[in-house]
Amino acid sequence: MRLSACIEWLFAAEADNFADRIRLAHTHGAEAVEFWKWTNKDIGSIEWAQTETGMELSSFVAEPMIALTDRANKDAFLKGLKSSIETARRLGAHTLIAQAGDDLPGKSRQEQKAALIETLTAAGEILEGSGVRLGLEPLNTLIDHVGYFLHSTVEGIEIVKATGRPEIGIIYDIYHSAVMGEATAEVIGGDIDRVFHVHIADHPGRNEPGSGDIDLRRRIDWLVEHGYHGAIGLEYRPLAASAATIVETRRMLG
Repeated sequence: MRLSACIEWLFAAEADNFADRIRLAHTHGAEAVEFWKWTNKDIGSIEWAQTETGMELSSFVAEPMIALTDRANKDAFLKGLKSSIETARRLGAHTLIAQAGDDLPGKSRQEQKAALIETLTAAGEILEGSGVRLGLEPLNTLIDHVGYFLHSTVEGIEIVKATGRPEIGIIYDIYHSAVMGEATAEVIGGDIDRVFHVHIADHPGRNEPGSGDIDLRRRIDWLVEHGYHGAIGLEYRPLAASAATIVETRRMLG
């Protein structure tokens, strides 16, 4: 199983520099790394650390992070997406992450969903042939992202399928899904091909696996048994040393 350390949180206590976090993740057993925004990072130093270590970059956020629920943001997002694709190809990342944005006051849910589908469809056309895919991420609205538009995995899959574009899928975050009371098998069903990347953290706390009560191994086993072959993104706030949590997570997940 390939583990992808989210170096926004993992190794943050050990190193301020993201390039050094990549080196630490490599030293302590992760096969890949990921982060959030790319425009606030020294891409040259990240590229050099990857070259030194052979570390894969599994994913990062497509910028700008603006509400795709607002049709007025379509052109700005698509323009930024082209730059994100260039950076992804430079760093060897095959997955970009899209945030839906907040539920907008004064706009119906159907109107916002239509805006999302329209923008994502156009994004798929831009992504075609690039080797890079875009995953829309449902988030929980009970704890971490109150007011966010997309809190349902089922609705997320419905939206990406409506684009008709194979370049568009979802980021399935087990933590967010579990907080919203979802069962993995029920919400993914026969649409495992639309799951481009997986994130994990435990609940309560959004800390490392084993710190809470989510049945992470059972959920991940189901995903793998039904055809998920990607990395498992470790997007948690470590309570213990980051290196120790990677070792323990690998042991727990088998």
